[in-house]
Amino acid sequence: MELDLPLIWSFLIAFSVLAYVLLDGFDLGIGILFPFFNKGAERDYAMNTIAPVWDGNETWLVLGGGGLFAVFPLAYAVVLPALYAPLTIMLLGLVFRGVAFEYRWRSRNSQAKWDLAFFGGSLAAAFCQGLALGALVQGIEIVDRAYAGGWWNWLTPFSLMTGVSVVIGYVLLGSTWLVLKTSGPVQDKAYDFAKPALWSFLGVILVVSLWTPFLNPVFMSRWFAVPQIFYTAPVPVFVCVAALVLFRGLKEKRDGSPFMASVTLFILTYVGLGISFFPYMVPPGLTIWQAAAPDESLAFLLAGTAVLVPLILIYTSYSYWVFRGKVDPGEGYH
Repeated sequence: MELDLPLIWSFLIAFSVLAYVLLDGFDLGIGILFPFFNKGAERDYAMNTIAPVWDGNETWLVLGGGGLFAVFPLAYAVVLPALYAPLTIMLLGLVFRGVAFEYRWRSRNSQAKWDLAFFGGSLAAAFCQGLALGALVQGIEIVDRAYAGGWWNWLTPFSLMTGVSVVIGYVLLGSTWLVLKTSGPVQDKAYDFAKPALWSFLGVILVVSLWTPFLNPVFMSRWFAVPQIFYTAPVPVFVCVAALVLFRGLKEKRDGSPFMASVTLFILTYVGLGISFFPYMVPPGLTIWQAAAPDESLAFLLAGTAVLVPLILIYTSYSYWVFRGKVDPGEGYH
């Protein structure tokens, strides 16, 4: 049986994006929460929970972006000019936070400025990721296999809502990560941050979920037409179950279950997004097969990726295994 290479690659790119969102999401969330921790020991403690792994997390962003360019060049050629502004700001935000991450430890006299850069870069990157997602979901205008919209088409009420949603979601991931990795006053604050973040995230999930079907008739049929509704209904049910587990974990001051439930919430929302999107690479008119490179190129790249992705997974898993458990407040990575 002949392999459907574009379909295989679409799942690989989707997996890379999901891995990036989950792994980089919690450290962006910590950056957004940074101003709410006391200067000095509390901020150092929060940062030390991600210091050994934060730069490795962004490997998945490179893999997803590079894979899109190589495997779905038409989608890349359409999406990039449509989203130049938010993607450029996102990358600048990641650069700012990366530089601030290192320099705040080297220049104690200017630490407050670097802390501000870490917060600003994290917030900008998270918000712009949400803007780009919203612009993609609402649809990109394509004429003759090229972007045909304007410079500001990405900026709409829906994309602003998805931008806020991603920021809130990352705050939830970041706060529950701190619950998992810290103790004492920092963990207490993380519990306090996670509770409103949970309710806010559920609220924006509800708004975006009800709004999205009205953007495209295909989305509407996926979620509300019969018999499709019977296949998609379990997703919101599982969201409610994950939210309940998260709420109980926070209420009972558990360490591990809040973070795992937060990750589950993100995975479920991502699955919901995939249900709406498939088989489109760029809604409303560019499918996976239309956007894909020739099969010969896909097969050649797949051979290399079959080696590369397992190596990245092994390295990432080993890194988190080595640095598992609570972080000692008295010790630091730097």
